[in-house]
Amino acid sequence: MIMHKDELAVHDLMNTREVADYLRIKERKVYDLVRTKRIPCTRVTGKWLFPKQLIDQWVAQASAYPVSARSRPTPSTVVGSHDPLLEWAVRESGSELATMSGGSLDGLRRMAAGEAAMCGLHVLDGDTDTYNVPVVAEFCKGLDAVLIEWAWRDQGLVLAAGNPLDIHSFEDLKAKKARIVTRQHEAGSQLLLVHLLSAAGIRLGDLEVSTQPARSETDLALAVLEGKADAGVAVAAVARQFRLDFIPIKRERYDLLIRRREYFEPSVQRLLTFARSPSFQSRASEMAGYDIAGIGNVVYNVP
Repeated sequence: MIMHKDELAVHDLMNTREVADYLRIKERKVYDLVRTKRIPCTRVTGKWLFPKQLIDQWVAQASAYPVSARSRPTPSTVVGSHDPLLEWAVRESGSELATMSGGSLDGLRRMAAGEAAMCGLHVLDGDTDTYNVPVVAEFCKGLDAVLIEWAWRDQGLVLAAGNPLDIHSFEDLKAKKARIVTRQHEAGSQLLLVHLLSAAGIRLGDLEVSTQPARSETDLALAVLEGKADAGVAVAAVARQFRLDFIPIKRERYDLLIRRREYFEPSVQRLLTFARSPSFQSRASEMAGYDIAGIGNVVYNVP
């Protein structure tokens, strides 16, 4: 079944009017809170968006990072965006970290709530064309965490083998009525898709969108492989893994947000040490579209 944008439920992201109604304040007050950086928000395609879960937490706790969470044991869990290379490294390193991929914004919420030791993310800031630092600076004030580089990755259109619909652009997706599999609203890939479509003058509602979003890069590739969709946005690595066609669109930086107190824990150190090993480097070169030259570089210290 195909559904258009007007039918898609977008419960997790609110615009300025919706968050004003939700908080029972004037929309002008919302803009004032945004201007003074006192409310969790992010800017996508020139519009301010407010993740409902972070707004609920902000209202309940009056801060982005509750003091009570600092004293609780942190689960040895990696949350956030799914990355095939990270998933493999967590398993092969013997780190004993658990993984729970729910999307970049979901991972940030869980980090702020004290539910994870590490979060993988790739969130494009449309105003500055930079990755991750603006959203972390906005959502994670006082988190006592550090943002480090994991890898640069090639993002693009994943297509059926042989590209039977002869798709080469977003305009082709619309013109040829290709069936598109999307990601969940919290995923960095979905935010990127919306941004790139807007830049091309296309609304998501103009496309044939599947009713069931893919929850990971692998799930998206499988949907294309199994003929449930004609195209989707994902990393080059999954296209190669499943022998699908791939058109590169954007080179992005995927980072790890790690709590400072967890950084030196054996599980995290085991993963980071493994990431400097020859076997890791060999695996990264076998996977398509990865550049790990800057792995481990500190990108941002959360104040």
